[in-house]
Amino acid sequence: MSFSVIRIFSYMLGIVGAALLLPFTVGCLYGEERAVLAFGVPMAASWAMALGFWYRQKGGVKTISVEGAFMVVGGIWMVIGLFGALPFYLSGTVASFTDAVFESVSGFTTTGATIMKDVEALPRSVNLWRCETHWLGGMGVIALAVALIPLLGVGGFRMIKAETTGPEKGKLTSRIATTAKTLWCVYFLFTLTQTLLLCHFGLSWFDALCHAFSTMGTGGFSTYNDSVAHFNSAAVDWTCTAFMLLASVNFTLYFHLVTFRVREVFLDTELRGFLLVVAGAVAAVTLIELPEYGDLAKSLRYSAFQVSSIVSTTGFATADYARWLPGAQAILFVLFMIGGCSGSTAGGVKVIRWAILWKQLKNEFRRLLHPHEIVSLRLNAMAGREEFVPLVASFLFVYLLLVAVTTFVGALSGLGLLEALTGAMSMIGNMGPAFGTLGPSETFASLHGVVKWWYSFVMIAGRLEIYTVLILIGRALRGV
Repeated sequence: MSFSVIRIFSYMLGIVGAALLLPFTVGCLYGEERAVLAFGVPMAASWAMALGFWYRQKGGVKTISVEGAFMVVGGIWMVIGLFGALPFYLSGTVASFTDAVFESVSGFTTTGATIMKDVEALPRSVNLWRCETHWLGGMGVIALAVALIPLLGVGGFRMIKAETTGPEKGKLTSRIATTAKTLWCVYFLFTLTQTLLLCHFGLSWFDALCHAFSTMGTGGFSTYNDSVAHFNSAAVDWTCTAFMLLASVNFTLYFHLVTFRVREVFLDTELRGFLLVVAGAVAAVTLIELPEYGDLAKSLRYSAFQVSSIVSTTGFATADYARWLPGAQAILFVLFMIGGCSGSTAGGVKVIRWAILWKQLKNEFRRLLHPHEIVSLRLNAMAGREEFVPLVASFLFVYLLLVAVTTFVGALSGLGLLEALTGAMSMIGNMGPAFGTLGPSETFASLHGVVKWWYSFVMIAGRLEIYTVLILIGRALRGV
């Protein structure tokens, strides 16, 4: 491994270590002595390493190849998952390092699956760190690094492409560092706005910040065992619903809005498809659950929240959808396979891929009915986008193959078929809760240790859209 790559790793750990300062400060304020040590030691070690490589740097960082970018990004996410586990383990809040890694990876990948059976008993600093990992991983730790320091040179764009989601990725501005800063500024402003709104609706600053971190990162960790349902507030529910949906939209569209390029927002194929899916799902679930709730406003409130939570892959809960009527559960099950928009903090397959396949299907029918007609796949009002079809098809093949393998792993460990399948979809799609014994009112604590390590692996694979991790493994096997 070259000096430049090791230096990049050290800088990334330094940035994540800097994020430990917030829970470290909270631990000091609340007198959590063991938690202070758990955050202080990793923070000091990461800073020492980063500063050491900073002063020993040997010229600029060389250009990173395409394969090198995938390898570095995959390696960084695995290292950060291990590093983020240290506060959980050192604070004594988890019994094993396996559980600590699972919680850490679930946090950074914004999955939101937890092994914590009683989060209300956790130190405040640990709860804050759980939610902060969502926020860091949501927009992307590589993007944060590029925004803060010009450490990646011309390889920065390649690394961000390896980390961000969706089939089409590009720069908003001529400089990738400016693009990263712009996106993170939008992300920060949304988080601040939601925090202030939640405080206005009666939450403490601590609960408001934690839930804003989890919402904007579309993660789902909460400071209460019964999640957002604890507050029993329509205002809080609707606020979280709105920001879960905002976080599920491609963040480049917000940049277009503030730069008055409104036409590009209205012409965005994925956004229109996403809004159609959400509106249809909310309407259907509301009507199905109306007899259960007996009130249209109440049914709409809980249905909109849960649909938004699933489609955004956040995983918050105000109701146990495992007890809903089968029709409503079927709709939520379909949403497991859809996910949010590309370029957002949401996970899943992404709406744009389904939109491409849907348009291709319509074109194939037109060719069958009108063999001599010239048809073209149009995205965002632009024709000739057929090159995305094989990309989407190959991604879905690999995605479904990984779901099948992960389902098999879960079934071998003793999970029922429903739990194994939805658990696999949840882990790879970074959604959090599944169905059955892995539902929204349950935890993943009872899983076998091997399954937790496998789930940790597929959570990272899903967050990086599979190819990055596969390239990393392939390169490692070639080197054996």
